[in-house]
Amino acid sequence: MAEAPARLLLMMGRQIAVPAPEAVTEALLSAQITVSAGQRSGFQLAFDLSKSGLIGRTLLPSGFFDPPTRVVLTAIVRGTPSVLMDGVILRHEAGVSGVPGQSTLTLTGEDLTVLMDLEQREGVGYPAMGPAVRAATIIAQYAQYGIVPLVVPELVPQTPLPTQRVDVQTGTDLGYLNELAKANGYVFYLDPGPVPGISKGYWGPEVRLGVPQHALTVNADHLSNVDQMTFGFDGSAREQPVARIQIPTTKVALLLPVPEVSVLRPPLAARPAPALKRKVIADTAKKEPAQALAEALAKAAESSDAVSGSGQLDVTRYGHVLRPRELVGVRGAGLTYDGLYYVKSVTHNLQRGSYTQNFTLAREGLASLTPAVLP
Repeated sequence: MAEAPARLLLMMGRQIAVPAPEAVTEALLSAQITVSAGQRSGFQLAFDLSKSGLIGRTLLPSGFFDPPTRVVLTAIVRGTPSVLMDGVILRHEAGVSGVPGQSTLTLTGEDLTVLMDLEQREGVGYPAMGPAVRAATIIAQYAQYGIVPLVVPELVPQTPLPTQRVDVQTGTDLGYLNELAKANGYVFYLDPGPVPGISKGYWGPEVRLGVPQHALTVNADHLSNVDQMTFGFDGSAREQPVARIQIPTTKVALLLPVPEVSVLRPPLAARPAPALKRKVIADTAKKEPAQALAEALAKAAESSDAVSGSGQLDVTRYGHVLRPRELVGVRGAGLTYDGLYYVKSVTHNLQRGSYTQNFTLAREGLASLTPAVLP
């Protein structure tokens, strides 16, 4: 859509998306895609809705944009493609104006997880299946949409014998996947790519390992690729969970030791924020020790991020597409806030001749663990 070195490839279709007609891509005015950890990803596309255009005359009346039409958006920056969104349209709105060039068609949609949230499934049993096996089984049911399971086994094994209990799903597939993930300190999301039409259904811990993305540089004159960043430290964010279990034979309640949250989230800061709050987890005494331990560890991970950062970058200046749910380095912000961060959310804003990203970052404390960030 935009001039080189950044372009946007738009694909649309019912179950399989194909390159959109030229009349549709030429009418595209703007695109906004928001991807945030812990939330469903969404998009909004705005098109020119002229009286004589193909969209208003033929495509819109014939149902070309009707839900649940599939939409795949791919950004190509300096020749490198990045799939930003693979989702479906949920709503369209026509804004009609008597002023030439002011009528617009706006499409709003969400990622493919919305398809996992349409049908209530009550009483589906999973005998002798741990959380990871259940998650993989559910995700595999959506292979026709190009979704491939990527499942990490739970940290605390929980595979009950069928004679003890049979775990039963209630609610939608998406709700159950999120419930299983949250109970183990994990996350579930769809990661589109590496090619259009394919997504990874990831169920596992937040990815806070691996090679960081190209660093965000601020306050470094001509070397800066971000004009301004804002950081904050919330001393009350972190909580220490307290869990009790009960020994069935004696009915004696014991305090369950909770491991360090670093087993789920490797540290990114030299000075982690202390846990100022202690929070008792309800109903753990009724659960098996493995379940109670997994839930306590999940609660500890949930509140571990005390430091946040935010900013905006120009993609053509940065030279890359900043990816959410991965690591990135920050330099130029001073000793307190430099270092590696987890990219919590990214909003892509594309218009003709412009591609910017708003982003938020997170980590558990202050000061960098590394002397320098690369690359």
